[in-house]
Amino acid sequence: MATSFFQSALSLLFWLSLLASSDASAIAKGALTVRQARTAQKTGLPGSWQYQACITEGNGKRVWKYQIISDTATATSCLTQCQSFGYQAAGIEYGNECWCGDAVDIAAAGSTTAAETDCGVACAGDNRYNCGGGNRLSWYLWTGTPLYVWNYPTGANAGRYELISGGVVIPLLTTSGVNGKYTFVEKFGTGAPNSTGAYELDVSQLANPSLAWREMHVKTDVFCSASVTLPDKAGRQINIGGWSGDSTFGIRLYWPDGSPGVPGVNDWQENVNVLKLQRGRWYPTAMVMTNGSILVVGGQTGSNGPPQPNLEILPRPSGAGVVYADWLERTDPNNLYPFLAILPSGGIFVGYYNEARILDPVTFNTITTLPNMPGAVNNPGAGRTYPLEGSAMLLPQYAPFTAPLGILICGGSTIGAGIALDNCVSSQPEAGNNAWTLERMPSQRVMPCMTALPDGTYMILNGAHQGAAGFGLATDPNRNAVLYDPSKPVNQRMSVMANTTIARLYHSEAILMQDGRVLVSGSDPEDGKNPQEYRVEVFVPPYLLAGRPRPSFTIANKNWDYGASIPITVQVNGGGATRVSMLGAESSTHGNTMGQRTLFPAVSCAGATCTITTPPNKNVCPPGWYQLFLLDGPTPSVSTWVRIGGDPAALGNWPPYPDFKKPGV
Repeated sequence: MATSFFQSALSLLFWLSLLASSDASAIAKGALTVRQARTAQKTGLPGSWQYQACITEGNGKRVWKYQIISDTATATSCLTQCQSFGYQAAGIEYGNECWCGDAVDIAAAGSTTAAETDCGVACAGDNRYNCGGGNRLSWYLWTGTPLYVWNYPTGANAGRYELISGGVVIPLLTTSGVNGKYTFVEKFGTGAPNSTGAYELDVSQLANPSLAWREMHVKTDVFCSASVTLPDKAGRQINIGGWSGDSTFGIRLYWPDGSPGVPGVNDWQENVNVLKLQRGRWYPTAMVMTNGSILVVGGQTGSNGPPQPNLEILPRPSGAGVVYADWLERTDPNNLYPFLAILPSGGIFVGYYNEARILDPVTFNTITTLPNMPGAVNNPGAGRTYPLEGSAMLLPQYAPFTAPLGILICGGSTIGAGIALDNCVSSQPEAGNNAWTLERMPSQRVMPCMTALPDGTYMILNGAHQGAAGFGLATDPNRNAVLYDPSKPVNQRMSVMANTTIARLYHSEAILMQDGRVLVSGSDPEDGKNPQEYRVEVFVPPYLLAGRPRPSFTIANKNWDYGASIPITVQVNGGGATRVSMLGAESSTHGNTMGQRTLFPAVSCAGATCTITTPPNKNVCPPGWYQLFLLDGPTPSVSTWVRIGGDPAALGNWPPYPDFKKPGV
């Protein structure tokens, strides 16, 4: 009896000791199986992840900023998510919190190594392993081929910013003119009380500001309007929409005249009583269609009013109304200034909020709904268009123009918290696999501006590290320029370039100049910290700082048909392969560069004569005006404006009112 009691007591003590320790036990098939002490997962990890240590949170700050909370958290799920967004360090805490970032963040936060027993909380999704503890992170490091490589050129290879003018206007929107000058329009009430709302800059006259800046005039408020260059033979600029009342219906036209060093006399023309949009629009986008008409998409009714979820055409077809777009109404207000592009099939790409689709160019019905764009690692609801505002570019098209067109969108932000995104996404909407490819940027950026360069690369400039687009909604200006080179492998395309000293926040712009520099202007943050910005800069890319002489060319035929052979006479200096590029006339506002397109047509040379084979059709190259550059290796010439595809909508005869000067067809 005593022996039995003694054995029972020992058995009870044994079970209690097991329950009180991490050496838990279980009965399986009648036998006692003792498990090993639970630890962080160290085997069976995805990719090239390796467990490092249990570490503390920082001194009063988190080690990493991106948190994902999940009731099914495991090391595998956490590491897979961090890896997919380019983060090479990750940690798990409290059993259900995944954190993503970089290894350098650990020392920066003041984190130190802790005892492994401090990371003793079971993973919410797999209790075989530990996933951190209270203010303790189970830390993992990516040890394979780097998920990204950023380049850090120095000296001339980093480019440089140069201040070229103190300015006279705080622009809302800038446009490159076919007369070799640059137009600036300004929202009412932004600049000096006597501001006329519009100016033209002649950079050849910068030594004399009174000659460099020509005062122009608009009649209604262009606040958050849209602009494109028409395909008519004068290359007129059209500006549409605005802030309130008649402004939202506004259609304004300017015929660029004069030339560098020769003042123009034309001005903006507008009469809302005879020519106006069907619907008032604030924050719309405009695009030249393949038939030469102007597509106008979205916006709001003005004055912070309800959405305008529809599309319309200019000139208005007889009897035509607007076309309702349920996808614009559903995603309001995060879809303003949507990104538009003509695809090689003739379909229309539209990117808005975090969605994208392809529209039929006649009915505007949806042909294809594309996958949603990735956002933040911890927030798939982040967006890319105003007010979450990223910037979009069309990637280069190369002869024979059989490859799908690529779309690149960089930056953006999250709803509410305004956490600026640190990635770009790209897709080929008409490819068999039209999924978005994500690439990390060197820094977070909301309200970026992007512009294409004549060598097929892209500049990313302006914006903020935190916040959203709008007055007083962003902090911490991002003064760094980034060069994106799509000819390099994915995740090796970005180079950290020179910095500016000027904060370029809400209402800043960037457009390509004819000499290959980038015109950088604007900023109207109204945040009490950063000034409204009159000053105008240029960013000088490295191809102009290497000491190589520029190539040059002359061309007689500047009015092209599709599939034609165009001779040019060239002077090159043997700096490399001879190429030509065509870059569409562009207008820049709110991260949207309307009209941008980059094409590299075929060119063959014999001595000083080269022959360009123009793009084959209007889907590859919509009708309009393009800057033509000759490249000698990496070095571009000064561009010449050429027009391709004519004026198929006969816009040169529009509008049929005496208030407007018309060039004819």
